[in-house]
Amino acid sequence: MSKPNRLAAEASPYLQQHAHNPVDWFPWGEEAFARARAEDRPIFLSVGYATCHWCHVMERESFEDEHIAAFMNAHFVNVKVDREEQPDVDQIYMAAVQAMTGQGGWPMSVFLTPELEPFHAGTYYPPRSRWGRPGFDDLLQAVQRAWAETPERLRRQAGEVRRVIGAGQPEAATEGLPPRAAVATAISSMRRSFDPTWGGFGGAPKFPRSMTIQLLLREIGRRGDPDGSLMTMVRTTLERMWRGGMYDHVGGGFARYSTDEKWLVPHFEKMLYDNALLVRAYTEAWQVDHDEDWKRVVFETLDWVLAEMRHPRGGFFSAQDADSEGEEGRFYVWTRAQLDEVLGAEDGAFAARVFGVDQGPNFEGRSVLHLPEHPRELAAALGLERAEFEDRLRRVREALYRARSTRVHPLLDDKVLSSWNGLMIGAFAFAGAVFAEPRYLEAARTAADFVLEELRRDGELMRRWRGGQVGLEGSLEDHAFLAHGLIELFQALGQPAHLEAARALTETMIERFGDPEGGGFYFTEEDRPHLILRLKDGHDGATPSGNSLAVMNLLQLAALLDRPDWRALAEAALAAQAGALASYPMAHPLLLSALDDAHEGPTEALLILAGETEGELAAAWRRSHRPGAVTLVLREGEREALAALSPLVGDRRSPDGRESLWLCRAGVCERPISEPSDLAGE
Repeated sequence: MSKPNRLAAEASPYLQQHAHNPVDWFPWGEEAFARARAEDRPIFLSVGYATCHWCHVMERESFEDEHIAAFMNAHFVNVKVDREEQPDVDQIYMAAVQAMTGQGGWPMSVFLTPELEPFHAGTYYPPRSRWGRPGFDDLLQAVQRAWAETPERLRRQAGEVRRVIGAGQPEAATEGLPPRAAVATAISSMRRSFDPTWGGFGGAPKFPRSMTIQLLLREIGRRGDPDGSLMTMVRTTLERMWRGGMYDHVGGGFARYSTDEKWLVPHFEKMLYDNALLVRAYTEAWQVDHDEDWKRVVFETLDWVLAEMRHPRGGFFSAQDADSEGEEGRFYVWTRAQLDEVLGAEDGAFAARVFGVDQGPNFEGRSVLHLPEHPRELAAALGLERAEFEDRLRRVREALYRARSTRVHPLLDDKVLSSWNGLMIGAFAFAGAVFAEPRYLEAARTAADFVLEELRRDGELMRRWRGGQVGLEGSLEDHAFLAHGLIELFQALGQPAHLEAARALTETMIERFGDPEGGGFYFTEEDRPHLILRLKDGHDGATPSGNSLAVMNLLQLAALLDRPDWRALAEAALAAQAGALASYPMAHPLLLSALDDAHEGPTEALLILAGETEGELAAAWRRSHRPGAVTLVLREGEREALAALSPLVGDRRSPDGRESLWLCRAGVCERPISEPSDLAGE
């Protein structure tokens, strides 16, 4: 093992993974850039994250190779970035990779001028040329020769790449809201790309497109689904994802994506944000059709987070790796002999039938567990009542989980990110309210307390906490995602402090990231050093864009706080994305949901409780799917504090002291409802 390099002093688990490479790595910062300028050397920028399988492969093959490392050290200034810690850097250079190659991914490999402009870019490179890919060794030598012989040509090329990236940014805001036609266009595209057999949209690899599911559910709730085709897309996709190997049938939770069209063989890493977004999608689907399978998925996923992804003080960790013992998926896969060893012959045969192991290996001689038959149909085939089947399956899963826990675990990326915690706080709060599950509500509250206490420095939101170290200034997504989680938590618990914290974060977001002239929000503050561009993105990828959740938050807070000025900011942000929404609507599902909400206007629900706990009326309200509705829970002991924040409270009180619900639109409220049955016609 080589002696430690500069990365050994960094808090990032990803950077620490490379701390003993023979490469003379620098973290992103002035020390590296000053050397590049002083020696007129190109910069090699490598971006990845701690649980990235192909990042591990490129490290083993190239960055631990003494010959390759020596060449890198002699001719380049080498910079390593954790994309999860510095998404602003990742965003800029991923745009360059996509502009130059037409695709993106991690590890990201970019060559920069000393002025930080990209002139060549790619993703994973094998050490030697193979599979139609240039070898990294050959590429380094070619780039070094080109820099020595024609540096000005490369600088001109880099300037053109920067111009192309900048030209892709939203233009100045149009007048008024973009037309809602973009929603219909996106849904038409979904129909064309939908896989009717396996669910999902497009072919392999398949990603869990949670926000697309949410947009479909919003369309059903707003304008109906006369032929049932939209709900068919939702149900087929949710069922196939859950039954596939992308779902962890032993421990709960979803892997990052499926390598095949059947959701069978996953890319085994588990990300906090994917699971937060999927919990939301499955919970909303349950509100529409009350399918108990969706509830089971939600509970198992959240229970996995509580068991394996939570700091003892409440914050949520970032990810679990795909690899263990040097092999992808080793922790998760099984053989028939292993099932029999753990469960005995009888239950081993049962598990093999349930999880498809009796169909033969499906991943490198072993089996990814999945559900080839729906449990309902399999129970009938085995002559078991569904409850009896589920009880036996629960005991099998518990035994397998105990046995699996003795294996070498994949790496846990134990940093706590403000943004991803905001998404998971929102998921716990929303599901906890819908399913009336106190422990999920408490988990959301505890996590919010942790982030608000530990991820602030001098009152300012930071991005990352790990092992007591807090650092990196918060970006747009940190402020918007955390505010989203706090808004959901306020709607679930009705605590004024959560609404006030969301309001304060949003004020800061507007001040630091807003574009008062062009509309919308930049990802970074204006004076952030070492960034060649200030981007304003509305594209919803693996996570929502900062602009999408910023707009959602503004619309909700405008209704809760009576802030028409914030509604105007939301509309201006949508107008700034009008061109992108018209050209590529399917790439903006959450932004389209926000656009739909802006056209419809909010439904404000004031839920006045008769005591400290919610009753049957509240439960009926929570169980129903109400796109665009915001909920304010009022306990009499908090009337004064809530009234100071929200004019919606006013002097409204429950008739006869009973639990009641006031439904309002544009500040005009209908007569209060006191009976759950009265909600059916609303």
